[in-house]
Amino acid sequence: MEHYLYLVIITLIVLAVIDLMVGVSNDAVNFLNSGIGSKALSFRVIMMLASAGILCGAIFSSGMMEIARSGIYVPSMFSFNDVMVIFLAVMITDIILLDVFNYFGLPTSTTVSIVFELLGSAVCLALYKIMNTTGDWSTLSQYINTEKASEIVISILLSVAISFTLGMIVQYVSRVVFTFQFEKRLKTFGIFFGGIALALIAYFIIIKGLKSVTFISNDVKSWINEHEILLVFGSFIIFTLLSYILTKLNINILKVIIGVGTFGLALSFAGNDLVNFIGVPVAAIQSIGFFKAAGADPNTYMMSELASSDIVAPMWILFASGIVMIFTLWTSKKARTVIETEMSLSSQDSSSEKFQPNALSRLIVRGFVNLGNTLSFIMPRTLQARLDSRFDKATNVHKQSKEEPMFDMVRASVNLMVASSLIAVGTSLKLPLSTTYVTFMVAMGTAFADRAWDRETAVYRVSGVFHVIGGWFFTAACAFTGAFIIAYFLKIGGIVSFVVALIVLALLLFQNARSHKKKVAEQAERKLSLERSDIRSMQQVTEASSNQISEVIAKANLFYKEVIENVCKNDLTSLAINKKLIKKLNKDLDSTNDNLYNFIRNLDDNSAKSSRYYIISLGYLQDIIENLYIISNNTHNHVDNNHKPLKQSRCEDLNLVADQLGNWYAEIYNMYKRFEFNNIDLVMKKRNKIQTTINNLMDRQIQDIRTTESSPRNTRLYFSILLETNEMVSSTFKLLRLHKEFLEFKQANK
Repeated sequence: MEHYLYLVIITLIVLAVIDLMVGVSNDAVNFLNSGIGSKALSFRVIMMLASAGILCGAIFSSGMMEIARSGIYVPSMFSFNDVMVIFLAVMITDIILLDVFNYFGLPTSTTVSIVFELLGSAVCLALYKIMNTTGDWSTLSQYINTEKASEIVISILLSVAISFTLGMIVQYVSRVVFTFQFEKRLKTFGIFFGGIALALIAYFIIIKGLKSVTFISNDVKSWINEHEILLVFGSFIIFTLLSYILTKLNINILKVIIGVGTFGLALSFAGNDLVNFIGVPVAAIQSIGFFKAAGADPNTYMMSELASSDIVAPMWILFASGIVMIFTLWTSKKARTVIETEMSLSSQDSSSEKFQPNALSRLIVRGFVNLGNTLSFIMPRTLQARLDSRFDKATNVHKQSKEEPMFDMVRASVNLMVASSLIAVGTSLKLPLSTTYVTFMVAMGTAFADRAWDRETAVYRVSGVFHVIGGWFFTAACAFTGAFIIAYFLKIGGIVSFVVALIVLALLLFQNARSHKKKVAEQAERKLSLERSDIRSMQQVTEASSNQISEVIAKANLFYKEVIENVCKNDLTSLAINKKLIKKLNKDLDSTNDNLYNFIRNLDDNSAKSSRYYIISLGYLQDIIENLYIISNNTHNHVDNNHKPLKQSRCEDLNLVADQLGNWYAEIYNMYKRFEFNNIDLVMKKRNKIQTTINNLMDRQIQDIRTTESSPRNTRLYFSILLETNEMVSSTFKLLRLHKEFLEFKQANK
């Protein structure tokens, strides 16, 4: 038994470290979004401030640990063996769940996951005990701390509505005061704004945070409780004076707020969410200590001691956890994937959207548009015009994507001020509010108030919010179900199930890490999407377009040959893969199209006319890929519907066309790849041979239909392939002709 306990302890420590790493990867968006999105400070400074906040918050979080020990279930109703099953099931489920969400770049709630995992595993063990004892299902409530669990769930749901509403109101007022040209008003209104923001952050993060720290004496805590109003007012006076001094020294007070807010929100995150990652393993290790001291039977020794409020987490564990979180923050690539999702939904830019609209988002946006029209009709014109003028955005003709912030410092300051305050209140009340829910909904509320969700973007942003919120409910369901199932197998399988679960967990983590690395590499190598700052001159337009054309032509050539080969082999699996890859290529071209607006704005005056060449060439490329997708879709459907395979003679005909097209496309690829266009006229003429071959094959097929018996389905497929191939050839010829005209245009304008 002694060796088994040591094995469990080592496993719990390893799982705790892994859970910390996947948890921080998911929650880093909560405190980095505003600093990174506004670019108020350098990335290194933001990370250093967040790291300091995490370390302080980890030390402040010991008062939250009782949530994992007794917040969801009643410890006195479970034996030592039972609680160890609960804790192990929770840890395994939590790591798998968070790692999957990190892979897809969706921010989810670590608080919701831990609460419902504890609930699922506890319910499983309670039902197991009831089935093997009294069989009275009504006694289930004796095992679960329903009052505390309900309080936690309700506080989480309320935080969603409150966060969005409060973020929207504060941002709207702030924008009306500052406008988007806020630099002019910082020397007046900025002083009081800085005083309020810094006072709120200092009060809720530092003062409220101190209430849950175990090493602060009760006398000090009592003094804080008795003088809260005085402390708030004093903080406001001090920070207002500090804001005045900083403003006189020409220091941007918003940058100070963002820096302090990033530190405060990271502190609040660690203080509130550390329980989600190490609360369970700490409780498990403490349970082992109680059990060893008692020296009792693990199946009969009940864990009443876990309900004691005198138990605190050792300081060295909190400090070590903070170090692990900081290390993960600096090294995790998945954290950056999650950050991209939230910033895409709150960005002031409208060039490219991460989510596709759905019926619900369209309905909601249409409803708000109608409501807005009604309010505009009722509101006095002068008042409406005055308010609208406060939201006028300064336009920059040449935007630099790598330097342009996703939103300005006013919104970033409001995000940090409101979110950190709400989370710190929850921490002081020992309610594990979801930092993800709060920060995400505050960010969405401020984006909405800031008119980032305009007619151009609203339907996509609303759809994205519903995707994320839907993921939250999915988190709760998966957490409960997963922990329930794993707890059951651990209970009936013992050590065997335990070892199998660890092996499966290791394999899943390895597979996800490898897949995510491959996914990031593919995105980094993708050359189809133009970034706004990449292209400015006519020569750069030519080079970028040539690279893009050569890539698309090479892939189209490869996919066309594979489709013809696979349909002749009647290979359904390969055709399905071809269809998926071609669809992805088409989607990549669509994403390039989304950036056309910013691409055109970024060109210098001498190269603006060349943008027409790029736009038209992109259209021809899309035509080629769409024709190819139709061929792929038709061949896949033909084989999938179990129709007769194509005759050998027809396959030979199609392979002839594929060879001729392949040779032509190879010449085109080499021409664009090497930027050698001296033989473009000769290459253009070779399209006649391919089209002549296609026409002859169609004539022969028509004659065969009239004279011999033939399959209608095969005939339709054969004709569709030839017709779409002919369209591909025509679009490619138009692309070459366009490039020839552009070369002549460049020569004439030298």
